[in-house]
Amino acid sequence: MSFSRNAVFCCLVAAGALLPGAAVFAASVEAEHSWQLPGSGVSQMAHGGVGLIQTPTARMAPAGDLSINYTDNEEYRLWSVSIQLFDWMESTVRYTDVRTRLYSDDPNFSGDQTLKDKGIDVKFRLLQESTYLPQVSVGFRDFGGTGFFESEFITLSKRWGNVDFHLGMGWGYLGNAANTSNPFCEIKDSFCSRPGGFGGQGGKIDYDQFFKGPASLFAGIEYQTPWQPLRLKLEYEGNDYKNDRAGDLVQDSAWNIGAVYRWGNFNFDLNYQRGNTLGFGVHYNMNLHTASQIKVKPAPRIIPDDISAQQYQPDGLAEALYSEAGFVLRGRHYSDNEFTIYGSQVGYRDFDEAVERIGRILATELPDTVERYRIVNYSGHLPMVETVVDADKFIRAARYDSLNTDIKSTYVRQQPEAATMAQAKIPGYSGFYTGLETFWIQSFGSPEAFYMYQGGVFLSGGYQLARNVSINATAKVTLLENFDKFNFKVDNQNTPLPRVRSYIREYVTGRTVSMENLFISWQDELVSDWYAQAYGGYLETMYGGVGGEVLYRPVDSNFAVGLDVNYVQQRSFENDVDFFDYKTLTGHLNVYWQPEFLPDTRLTFNIGRFLAKDKGVNIDFAKRFDSGIIVGAYAAITNVSSADYGEGSFTKGFYLSIPFDLFSLRPSTGRGTLPWVPIARDGGQSLNRPIRLIDSTEQRSPFYD
Repeated sequence: MSFSRNAVFCCLVAAGALLPGAAVFAASVEAEHSWQLPGSGVSQMAHGGVGLIQTPTARMAPAGDLSINYTDNEEYRLWSVSIQLFDWMESTVRYTDVRTRLYSDDPNFSGDQTLKDKGIDVKFRLLQESTYLPQVSVGFRDFGGTGFFESEFITLSKRWGNVDFHLGMGWGYLGNAANTSNPFCEIKDSFCSRPGGFGGQGGKIDYDQFFKGPASLFAGIEYQTPWQPLRLKLEYEGNDYKNDRAGDLVQDSAWNIGAVYRWGNFNFDLNYQRGNTLGFGVHYNMNLHTASQIKVKPAPRIIPDDISAQQYQPDGLAEALYSEAGFVLRGRHYSDNEFTIYGSQVGYRDFDEAVERIGRILATELPDTVERYRIVNYSGHLPMVETVVDADKFIRAARYDSLNTDIKSTYVRQQPEAATMAQAKIPGYSGFYTGLETFWIQSFGSPEAFYMYQGGVFLSGGYQLARNVSINATAKVTLLENFDKFNFKVDNQNTPLPRVRSYIREYVTGRTVSMENLFISWQDELVSDWYAQAYGGYLETMYGGVGGEVLYRPVDSNFAVGLDVNYVQQRSFENDVDFFDYKTLTGHLNVYWQPEFLPDTRLTFNIGRFLAKDKGVNIDFAKRFDSGIIVGAYAAITNVSSADYGEGSFTKGFYLSIPFDLFSLRPSTGRGTLPWVPIARDGGQSLNRPIRLIDSTEQRSPFYD
């Protein structure tokens, strides 16, 4: 896919993403990979994804592996990120710099910047290797948009000792040499020829080209040498490089050779391609399941063998709960056989670890006459979950009195009981509060420069009028940027859609200090499992108005459903308080589902009316790894045609959600988001509501926490 005049934005903000874009993060990791063992390894190819040099293989990396790649040869520079979402699915996002072509023929538009392209690949394992059968995979390279390297392939891999053999068939870019006949052509004539190249607005998946036209066989071997860090590669490719995007490239040989040297989490490769071109690459590998950060935290309390003589002493309990368990105590209630605490969890995002630490503190602070501990967790000023701990079972499990110790079996999570909440004595709710968050906005692929940036802080504050009513405000302060390189601000592509998002440059470059939002909100629990909120004011960077939302979310359910309705008007980018004339009613039926057949995965469906008055559905796919990192992708399919939408054809994007706990030496909660939106235009655009109930009620059935 080629870049449009629209810049591509990203930011990392404590509260989440504000603008589309892309970025990469680094964290301390400890990982063991199958490629560390002789004969069982995988490595990345030039385009990203597990493979040899130019050709893919049927191999997959371990589930959760993330590889950040840079490769280089005479005509191309390629940056890519490959993620093994499941053990049977690999996905790759790639940027390509074509050295032999300019971004455009107009120097006033893009100067001497070379052509940039982005692509998305995916590969699925169909058959896992066994004693007699090879591993089989099918894949799709650069399967949407301008299709610089658009290909489909089927590959087989079989290992024998330290040698891995690979054989495949490719179509499209991988099949340009046409060294064999297309087997699908024997089934149906329509597979005999491949439809013409790129057409339309790009961004769409070209299903009508899959497995059509000329085909080529490709093959190769990968050898793990006796010297553990070194692997050697040899491949025969099925591309002849005629009519390549970089030009008609000379191919003196279809054989490519290469070597990969591993050093820690890095792979360095050197190769010789086409019989005349030297290439090299650098790859950094980590595993999203095992990403971690060393923690400085107090050891869990040891429960004495005899607690019968203990007496409850209220002094010091709040400090102990905060310092040892990350729990902010708001209130407590003590009876002869029960002890209840009310508060918020600000540390230890692992719920089970937090409960165990709280239980150990209570067990050492209370007499043995207490039969149950009740822990009521709040989000803001709303109780979310009540955890009921059987004190006797917990103490025996925490002391490891038996070999089959299971602390999780000693407590249950449930809807806060009316009797428990009737005993709550929580201090008054009125008062001021403040906060500070940093932001970093990045632009990839703008004609003026490939990389542009803006950084600063968000200053937030508010006043709590009552338990469930507050006034909130956020100011954006820009401290450094190079967005002054923008040649002009308004995209010159005309579409019939109202400009609901494509004035993005005007909003982010207008002033050093600006008002992000200023609104009043009400939020409450209507009845058991049902939550509601209403809000009004300047709701986000581009819109103000009024809105409301209801949500049904039972405790620890894999399903939630809600509805939001908003009447908004477009804010002026010329100052903070005025509005443009554009008004619209927007809202969605929101369905959240964690299917059992896709572990640690949530699907979200937002069905309704978008800001440009188009109707359709936004589908969001989110995959959580053991470290808490979440990788997601979304697409908005509406009744706007690709021609009316413009370049990109429809709204889509990707994001990486990272717990702050991975960067902190002390246990913490909260997370930041790194989004990437290839092309942001006006169709399928949602209101960025300042508060979403699915986020406020996260503790009810944790996915992000």
